[in-house]
Amino acid sequence: MNQNEFQTKNILGTQPVGKLLVQYAVPSVVSMVVMALYNIVDQIFIAQGVGYIGNGATTAAFPLITVGLALALLIGNGSAAFISLELGRGNTDKVQRTLGNALLLLTCAGILLMGITFLFMEPLLRMLGATDAIMPYAVDYVTYIAAGFPCIIISTGLSNIIRADGSPRYSMAVNLVGAGLNTILDPIFIFALGMGVKGAAIATTISQMVSFALSIFYILKKAHYVRFLPANLQPDGTVIRQILTLGSSNFITQMSITVVNVVLNNSLAYYGALSSYGAEIALSALGIVMKINAIFINIILGVVIGAQPILGFNYGAGNYARVKRTYQTEISITFAIALLGNLLFVLRPEIPLSLFRDANPVFNEFAAMATRIFLCCVFSAGIQIPSANYFQAVGKPFKAMILNMARQLLILVPCILILPLFFGLKGVLYAMPLTDLLALFITLFFIVRELGHLGRSQKLPASGLGEPEAIGN
Repeated sequence: MNQNEFQTKNILGTQPVGKLLVQYAVPSVVSMVVMALYNIVDQIFIAQGVGYIGNGATTAAFPLITVGLALALLIGNGSAAFISLELGRGNTDKVQRTLGNALLLLTCAGILLMGITFLFMEPLLRMLGATDAIMPYAVDYVTYIAAGFPCIIISTGLSNIIRADGSPRYSMAVNLVGAGLNTILDPIFIFALGMGVKGAAIATTISQMVSFALSIFYILKKAHYVRFLPANLQPDGTVIRQILTLGSSNFITQMSITVVNVVLNNSLAYYGALSSYGAEIALSALGIVMKINAIFINIILGVVIGAQPILGFNYGAGNYARVKRTYQTEISITFAIALLGNLLFVLRPEIPLSLFRDANPVFNEFAAMATRIFLCCVFSAGIQIPSANYFQAVGKPFKAMILNMARQLLILVPCILILPLFFGLKGVLYAMPLTDLLALFITLFFIVRELGHLGRSQKLPASGLGEPEAIGN
């Protein structure tokens, strides 16, 4: 099949955008919510079996998990974006080499993170905000989570490649199986076997191993366009550079979240200890608020990830009108979701918090207040997230990087450090809505200019992504 024939027959370039976005976004939304539920389910059962001290341990450990996700998205999303662009150009040989190099990078990343975590576990947890009361539980939890890092990183990375290969439903099924198994195993290990937070970690790791096996099976037996060949495991500098370039936005986003979590955890512990609530309540409650927010954000990310292959393929094929139509359809959906979530968090925070209620009324009081304040401007995510991802999908990772870094590092971290000097513990909570509003204005500046120029000034190279015009920023 020649390049023109391939582009004409691929549904990404021919089906109605609305129908195609639903086809890709629904499985992606389910997959992303399922990923968030891995931690949420742990929190729910730990809250019932151990209490808020146990949830404080998972909050302290969460930045390590975020690092693993960052590595998986760096390689997985970068590979998926590159594969979509090259499928649009009809370069199937480069697609195969991308898969092999992605598998190599994912495996190395998983082993490296596991080794570092085991070597420096307690110092890392102390740096991440674990107090003396929380530390034993955090060590129990991280010991077993770290053992599963290679499987977690590989399965998460491959899920993006499977989606780019044209199988969003299989990607969804992989995550559903893992989450379902985790939900079954959690109460068995936590309650029946009396293993507490250690049991929650073991359940999560076993579930991720099953997802890993299903992902590998797809690559070996069911793939459509990507084909695994052992020869493609040989490092290809050009392909690796493109993978890392296109995935850099997601990586920086997740690593920024890690930095934010470190600063946030330590600020909560410090200012919480100075307040009437105490360090452990502040740390645990806001950890739960952030997990609730993660479900909401992952719904938006699901729509965004579902749109990415459509954007990338059509940009690679030069169909700029279709690119713009896809973005406009995508953002109308994500903004509506964001607005509904915002209303829920501000008006009825007790509804999402009901699964995590503790016997301590002070904990419940702080959790409700934190939800109202911390998440009062999350409507901005409905514009900021799809806009940043748009730039990554069309091969402009530098602009995506700027948008994500501005929000996490350049605005949120300074706000977390400065506002508590004037408002105490509440200042930590005020940092998020202020950041959301400032990040929204920056995003609008970039995306309005981009859409105005789309199709008028881009110069599309005949093949490859290594030429400046293709990755110009």
